[in-house]
Amino acid sequence: METNTTSVTTTSVAVRYGVLTGLLSIIFSFILFVTHADQSPVRWLSLAILVGGMVLAHNAYKQGNQGFMNYSEGLGIGAIMSLISGTLSTAFSYVYMNFVDPDYMARVVETTRAKMEEKGGLTDEQIDQAIVMMKKFSSGGWMILFGVVGSLLFGFLIALVVSAITKNSKPEFE
Repeated sequence: METNTTSVTTTSVAVRYGVLTGLLSIIFSFILFVTHADQSPVRWLSLAILVGGMVLAHNAYKQGNQGFMNYSEGLGIGAIMSLISGTLSTAFSYVYMNFVDPDYMARVVETTRAKMEEKGGLTDEQIDQAIVMMKKFSSGGWMILFGVVGSLLFGFLIALVVSAITKNSKPEFE
């Protein structure tokens, strides 16, 4: 029987694939920002980047551990990976919106206002209040907090599903 003495850790795999997934997310976000497609349904393709990165991370972990990964290890990898990827993406978005394209938020506000007016059902005062709240929660600290925490929570939810699919537990009586 062949044994593998080099074992990878969940943290090492999660950090490596978190950084790689974060870099891919940054490139994708940059393309969306530059083409002004960041408010279109295309933005949901970033979900495929996260899921793909998580599957690759789980496969890399299993490859370094004789083909085995239990559910909790998969969850740990997914959560850490999402936190790192989300932190990198949020930092990029903050830098882009505040330094590279400071007019970005003004465009988003205009688009949001137009959609709210088009949809109807809200008075001008209600739309103004919604815009004020949107500006408040998309500024500096709040944006970073919501970006990082949201990435962690959303990534954990995705990891719940992906880990259930990719797990391969060691047999109990081996």
